[in-house]
Amino acid sequence: MSQTIGFIGLGLMGRPMAKNLLKAGYKLVVNSRSQGPVDDLVSSGAVRAITPADVARQATCIITMVPDSPDVELVLDGPNGVFTALQPGTIIIDMSSIAPGVARRLADRANALGGTMLDAPVSGGDIGAINGTLSIMVGGDAAAFAKAKPILDVMGNPEKIVHIGESGSGQLCKLCNQMVIGGTLVVVAEALALAKKAGVDAGKVREALLGGFAQSRVLEVHGDRALKNTYKPGFYTHLFAKDMRNVVATLAEHETAAPVTAVVQQLLHATMAAGRGNDDNSVMAKTVFDMSGLK
Repeated sequence: MSQTIGFIGLGLMGRPMAKNLLKAGYKLVVNSRSQGPVDDLVSSGAVRAITPADVARQATCIITMVPDSPDVELVLDGPNGVFTALQPGTIIIDMSSIAPGVARRLADRANALGGTMLDAPVSGGDIGAINGTLSIMVGGDAAAFAKAKPILDVMGNPEKIVHIGESGSGQLCKLCNQMVIGGTLVVVAEALALAKKAGVDAGKVREALLGGFAQSRVLEVHGDRALKNTYKPGFYTHLFAKDMRNVVATLAEHETAAPVTAVVQQLLHATMAAGRGNDDNSVMAKTVFDMSGLK
């Protein structure tokens, strides 16, 4: 591939996503807050950039994958940010999970500077990032999406990369995704807790449910983690909590009722208060088990 891609943010998700781009033959310029992952990518063939502005000087397609709205604002619109050196025609693909309003504002700023910005958050955790099978929900200009699609196909399942609509709609879709995951996770934990309390083999219950209408990816993956009591992070609980804060704010903005999500939010508060923020977000199941007197 002759195209050079800039990649900013090489954390739990970003590093394997960037590696998949390298494997596909793209030239990569990388920048990240922690230098260990940068060293790893450079040893695999990427070029180091000292600042986000340095990335912008070398690439006209730039991917950002950082934790939260302020982080995206800093790498794009901060001192030595991408916007200080943006080349005309540059497509920015923000694959972080941030507030829809922030995504819209940054997209307007990119347009004013002669570029285009897509908001393209992902779902699938570290497993999807490693395997290049992420679901990607995209907001922004349709023509820019068409140009970016071959790049997105490397990091995600081409059949699960959906252009949702205008700027911010990808982030709105991601919030809906987190609502469904949170609600499903809590109910899966409740069902497994009931099986355990009743003296029934919870593993067999999960196996049976996976063969019926209750089947879900959450039941398959998170249900297994809950039964094995193994919560190695594929997606940190503290990041899920950040997403849920954006969910609550967006629900209020649009005056949308969400009583189930309100309960999930309280259970998430309890999980964070128990010091489990650096575990996988499936550790919310442990909170439910604890409330049921299960060890």
